[in-house]
Amino acid sequence: MRTIIIAALMSALALPALADVRTYKTDDGHTEVRFGWDHAGVTRQHGEFDSAKGTLKINLEDPASATLDVTVDAASVSTGFGPLDDHIKTGDFLNVNEHPTIRFVSKSVNRTGDSTADVEGEVTLRGITVPATLQVELIHNGAHPVAQFLDYYKGEWLGFHASTEIDTAPFGFALPVGTLKFNISTEMKAE
Repeated sequence: MRTIIIAALMSALALPALADVRTYKTDDGHTEVRFGWDHAGVTRQHGEFDSAKGTLKINLEDPASATLDVTVDAASVSTGFGPLDDHIKTGDFLNVNEHPTIRFVSKSVNRTGDSTADVEGEVTLRGITVPATLQVELIHNGAHPVAQFLDYYKGEWLGFHASTEIDTAPFGFALPVGTLKFNISTEMKAE
């Protein structure tokens, strides 16, 4: 009986902490995953992925305990030039037929300022996982300003900008690309 009472007390004490954790999902219409690379030292090329889904679980009083899981549809790559998009999708680069997604999973969050943090984690591309750190800035926390006009925007929202650089050497691309620079902007709605 004593064990049951202790377990019940521990559960009750844990409930407030669990209640503070909220789940936020990326908003499809307001999530951009842009990237750029050095084109043989001649120019900087740019593109974006048109489809990314992410889930953030966070206690805003304890952001270091947050978890982030983002999946990008590799076939949604868009550079504005169809033949280049088609080439990027092949086995020379993303190999979308065998590896249809790119995924980032956080491992830790280190606050670097009042509204900034480094989110350390792992990115998986072409079935190969490497460490990556997102430098994140919180842009908005609270009710969405557009909620007064459109019901869709009612509820709690977070807005972020993030960036990272990833060396492509481990992924075995057929042509040397060097470092990919990513810039991500997203609005996330509380569930």
